[in-house]
Amino acid sequence: MGDLLQPWHVVVLLIVAFLLFGAKRLPELGKGIGEGLKGFREGIRGVTDPPPATTQNAQQTPPPAPQAPASTTPTEPKA
Repeated sequence: MGDLLQPWHVVVLLIVAFLLFGAKRLPELGKGIGEGLKGFREGIRGVTDPPPATTQNAQQTPPPAPQAPASTTPTEPKA
């Protein structure tokens, strides 16, 4: 399998592509393949990368508000 991309093989593939698609379509095909590979890499990178870390300030919760001290005197019910 290592002998697949010998220089002569690449030359033959380029000649066949030129004959099949013509000089006018080859740049368009190259651009389309390049954009497709770029999108594929971005998609793979988005799947394998961990989500971005949040900032330290967003993770900390504010301390609870101090509660009012309980009164020791009983209150009279209002009628």
